[in-house]
Amino acid sequence: MADEARKSILVIEDEDNIAIALDFLLGREGYAHERIASGGGALDRIRSLRPDLVLLDIMLPEISGYEICQQVREDPSLSEVRILMMTARGSAVERRKGLAMGADGFISKPFDLKELRTELRRILDPEAASTDGPA
Repeated sequence: MADEARKSILVIEDEDNIAIALDFLLGREGYAHERIASGGGALDRIRSLRPDLVLLDIMLPEISGYEICQQVREDPSLSEVRILMMTARGSAVERRKGLAMGADGFISKPFDLKELRTELRRILDPEAASTDGPA
């Protein structure tokens, strides 16, 4: 079944230009995806959508990405949801904090498209990412 392999991604990003670029990339890569532009309704949307991955900006209106990550990790019903955090402040301290809060990965903005693709594959399909051969 082809749809069985189609992974869903919830993008939580307040910057329109970045969201447009992500929309293009995720669509081209074949992911089902949607976007929320603030942290306010993010947790409710994660609970209702149950995405395979949340692509989560750290600096958001209303609630920070760190808080959202922490709340997802505290909810046992969301244990299967993977989180890839993004930030323009890509320091080692930010990375450590994100990973310590339970993120599965961390990427700095502006991101390199190849690096983002690699991280998405690593998190969503570890077996395919490790073989990295033709499908």
